[in-house]
Amino acid sequence: MKYSNYIGILAGALMLAVAFMPWIYIPSVQATVTGFGSETQKLFGKPALMNAYLMVPITLFFLLPVVWAKRINPFLGAINFAWALRNLLLLSTCRNGECPERIFWLYLYVIAAFVVLVMTVLPEMKVKKQ
Repeated sequence: MKYSNYIGILAGALMLAVAFMPWIYIPSVQATVTGFGSETQKLFGKPALMNAYLMVPITLFFLLPVVWAKRINPFLGAINFAWALRNLLLLSTCRNGECPERIFWLYLYVIAAFVVLVMTVLPEMKVKKQ
């Protein structure tokens, strides 16, 4: 695809922007959890921090026009998507008989991570013929 690198970078930027939005709301403790934690509960940590770290080399490899970068990028994209899926499963799971209210941003976060993964396998590579 001609624009897969740019779409992947934009999806990664969207993923990181959505990490600052509220993902779940827990009514019993009145806590709103974002990708970078909660103000009232320290139990959730910073689930999107790993994705923020992974987006640095993914973006760099999207921009580099060398074959080895395009071959490493799908592995990083898969790890990135797996971590986003892990966050979806862990944060939206019911605990002690109480289910959190899932907010749209959590699903958009996982969709953006999936778009990044798809764009890592569709780069435009110009191979020199010998």
